Amino acid sequence: MSQTIDSPEREKKMTTQRVPETGNAIAEFLQETTALTKRLFVQLQRRPSTLIAGIIQPLMWLILFGALFQNAPKGLFGESLNYLQFLGAGVIVFTAFAGALNAGLPVMFDREFGFLNRFLVAPLSTRFSIVVASAVYIVILSFLQTGIILTAGALMGAGLPGGLGLAAIALIIFLLVLGVTGLSLGLAFALPGHVELIAVIFVTNLPLLFASTALAPLSFMPKWLQIVATLNPLSYAIEPIRYLYLHPDWNLGSVVMHAPWGDVSFGGALLVLAAFATVLLASIQPLLRRTFA
Repeated sequence: MSQTIDSPEREKKMTTQRVPETGNAIAEFLQETTALTKRLFVQLQRRPSTLIAGIIQPLMWLILFGALFQNAPKGLFGESLNYLQFLGAGVIVFTAFAGALNAGLPVMFDREFGFLNRFLVAPLSTRFSIVVASAVYIVILSFLQTGIILTAGALMGAGLPGGLGLAAIALIIFLLVLGVTGLSLGLAFALPGHVELIAVIFVTNLPLLFASTALAPLSFMPKWLQIVATLNPLSYAIEPIRYLYLHPDWNLGSVVMHAPWGDVSFGGALLVLAAFATVLLASIQPLLRRTFA
């Protein structure tokens, strides 16, 4: 009899104890994400060469490629007044892509040294905070690199998009980095070690660069490469940014790419990037439930 009386009381007490936990879920998630993001920046502070190299490399691309094609005839690269205007978008996107593709390396090293298991068995409100922390870290670094590239390009004669254009560039970089960070973290959970992850990064980088519109317009490419370039998500980030450099009066309906299968609008490119990020972030959810010996 006492059990029948106590059981509802115990259940009521447990229910009342669970309510604040649910109410604090968002606060706990933000606290976890902030702590994990801060940890990544502490690592960056101890190894600043990563950031320095990530700034110097795109500047070298701008200077060397800009000098290489400075005497190219006007109109050779579409509406661009000079090759720097054409190249700037490709350098911005590829720099952000390369940084996001490396996002899985800290997680992989944590996994190999046993720190990742400590995170996975910790009472986290959600393991997705690991993904969000990595994304926030890479997005901040990408914005910093993008700002430096835009400034350098403007000083070298490429011009600068307007305020709304800069906001659109930030959104494009955010969507691209979010998707590629999800891909990199998925690889970090799926591959056996950092050697395999680094190999995938090296093998992926250059083919995706050359199979995009970063260095040459679609009209320069053979038909088969045009098809490949229009399937490459980098092209859907490069072409809108390039359009912003050349057209201050842009809108979501502006055609930014003439693909072999039809025209792609500014808004359409954003939708492709948003779908790319959503699919990749959703696909790594099962991997977050893994533990590692």
